[in-house]
Order: sequence, then structure tokens, then C-alpha cells
Amino acid sequence: MSSRGLGLLDLAMLQRHRHETKSKEVVVNQANRASSKISQSPQIGLQRTSRTTSKLKLLPEDPIGIEDEEEEEDEEEEEEEEVRKRRSKRLGVYSQVKRITDKPARKDAEILSKLHRDLLPRVSAYCTCGSYKMKELLRWLKERKRIHNTSPKLFDECLYTPFRYKDWRNEEDVEEENNERKLIRLADEGGEIDIGKQNDIFIFEYGVIIMWGYSLKEEQFFLDSLDKFESEKLLNEDIQIEEFNYYITQLYQPRIYNDFITLRDDSNYMLKLSISHALAQSVKISLFEELVDNTIEDTQDIPQQIAMTGKVEMTRDEIMKSIGELFILRININLHGSVLDSPELMWAEPHLEPIYQATRGYLEINQRVELLNQRLEVISDLLQMLKEQLGHSHEESLEFIVVVLVGIEVLVSLINIIVDILTY
Repeated sequence: MSSRGLGLLDLAMLQRHRHETKSKEVVVNQANRASSKISQSPQIGLQRTSRTTSKLKLLPEDPIGIEDEEEEEDEEEEEEEEVRKRRSKRLGVYSQVKRITDKPARKDAEILSKLHRDLLPRVSAYCTCGSYKMKELLRWLKERKRIHNTSPKLFDECLYTPFRYKDWRNEEDVEEENNERKLIRLADEGGEIDIGKQNDIFIFEYGVIIMWGYSLKEEQFFLDSLDKFESEKLLNEDIQIEEFNYYITQLYQPRIYNDFITLRDDSNYMLKLSISHALAQSVKISLFEELVDNTIEDTQDIPQQIAMTGKVEMTRDEIMKSIGELFILRININLHGSVLDSPELMWAEPHLEPIYQATRGYLEINQRVELLNQRLEVISDLLQMLKEQLGHSHEESLEFIVVVLVGIEVLVSLINIIVDILTY
């Protein structure tokens, strides 16, 4: 799997170096107008709109772990649920809070806001490298079973394990945190929500880790411990992050609204696995989006140069470097097929497919992949343009050499003729 991350770190460092060089040139040559310029820092990858707008996506009922009493609902409740599902489907993926028909769910959606994020368990996704060394990582987790209650399981390209930090926080901190969380009261019928007590980690082979129920300090500590298992480690500035929160309730259908994930069962790690697959794909795509955006920004002057002068004002070495960077970008994106497509796990566990697709829809992965492919086509056109320019430059060089050789031959012939005339 080491080939999957080939060149990602190099490409990110090259782009960052180019941006820093441009920034220095702006400061030296245009200091008098620096205050009016946009920052030269790298662009953040394309952001999903659901991160900044309050949008809703209903998650299908989980077929695993549903209690018998839930399965024996009367016909009237089943009909109402079916009506709600059809209505949600008709309204589309992104129904707003006013369209939430469940009374408790609507109250929760209206109460929850960004201010409550510190009071609910976290769901964090980190893209830290090109790939993880899964065999060594699996062995390392097994060795910590007694200390951290680990129980690692390998699902194709994903490694799951519970992981508990014992005595990480003292009793006073835990009591204070619980008191703060009790301030949140949702849905009159349900009283206080269940904040969840299960800590789960999902590590994906392509360099992404999803952590459920950890504090920010615990997440950072665990990420630091993974350094030795990372291949093509990204710089801190290039690490991509997705942050959600979740809680448990039995009052209404599981859903994702405004980056709050609602679940029925905190102990069902297979349900979390299907959601984590979509989160991992989203955060990895964010890295690709940033690399593509930076590449387009770095090369956007080339078409203008061709339009103004009829040629690329770049040396042969500069053109070859640009072609190499574009190839690295395309190769890395195309090699990560599991990131852009449905994972193989969904074929082996078809009951997880609806939950995965619902989360994928909330994260707008299909739309983002389509736009990413369109931008790659632009880069491919630019790559072809550079190749043609390089070919034209080579042809011009050959033509010049031929002209020089012909000129030399004519000159030598003239000299021979003159010598022959003078000798007779």
C-alpha cells in the first residue's frame, strides 16, 4: 500500500514552497500594495455546503440490534413511519428544520446549535498521511489490550478497535463535564439525552482515522502515537479534519442534522463503521480538493501567457517539473479508487449500504467527486498543452540546428570553391 501515498507529501511540499516563494516576491516587489492583496496561504479544499448550512439527512433504520418490542409496533405507527419516509424522500436529501415532522426531533434540531458542540461527544475524522502500515498497527493494538481494552478487528481496508484511556481525566473533571452536559434538555418526552459512553476508533488504510467519543486531548495523544505507522506523513498545515458530534435517543429515526449525528445504539460498531466509511472518504477527498485547487492556482498564468505571447514563458526544466507535479496528482487520485467509490465492505455487508449511502449523501461526496473529476480534466488539458509546447520547443530547436548545419555546409562549400579557384 505504500505506492498509494506516493508523491502526496512531495506534491504538498512543492506547492507550499511555491506559495512561500510567491509571497516573498509580493513583499519585495509590491510592498506598497501589499495591504490590498489576498493572502498567499494555500487554499482550503472544496468545502461541503452542509458544513455551513443547517441540513438534514435521515438515516435508515438499523437492521442490527433492533429490539423485539420495536419490531412489534402496531400497524398505525408503521403507516405513519412509512408516510414520513416517503415525505422525506420526496422533499429530497436536504430537508430543513421546518420540514421535520417528528415533534421531538424538531425540538432537538431547534435547540441544538454550534454552542452545544463542547457538551456532546465528538466524532472526528483526520487525514494525516498517505497510508498507514496496517499489519504493524494491528500488532501494536493487540499488545495494548490489557492497558486500553483494545479488541482490534480488520475489515478489508479498515481497522476497528475500542480504545479507552483509563484515569485520563480526574473525577472532578468528569463530574464537571457531566454537569455541563445535563444542562442540555432535549425533547420533553425524552428528558436528558444519552451522551454515549462507547469509545471507538476506525483506522483506514489510505491515511484516515475516525474517532468516536474522545476529547480533543485524547485524540491528539492517540494521533501522536500513530506517527511510527504513517507513510507519506502530511505536514500539520496540510492535515484535513472533519468534526461532528453525536448523541443517543430512542425517540425518533436516526439522522444527521447540522453536523449532529443521532443514533439509537451506541454499542453497535457496525453502524458506526458504515458512517465512518463515508466520513473517511469525505476527509480524504478534502485533501485531493486542496491539492487540485493549489495546482490550478499555481498554473493559472500559463494559459494567459499563451494567449498573450503565443508561447509558454517557461524553461524546459520548469515545464518538466510542472508536468511531473500534474502526473503525481492524477496518479494519486486515480489510485485511491476505494475513496471515490463504495467500499468492498458494502458488498459483504449489504445491510450497511443504506446507512453508508445516506451519510455519503449528507457529505455531498458524489457532487464533490464529480466536480473533482471536472477539475482533473482541466488539469489534463493543461498537461496536454504543456506537452505540445515542449514538443514545439523541441521541434524549433531541431529546425534551428538543421539551419545551422546547412549554413555551415554552404559555408564549407563556398570555401572549397574559393580555394579551388585560387589554386588554378
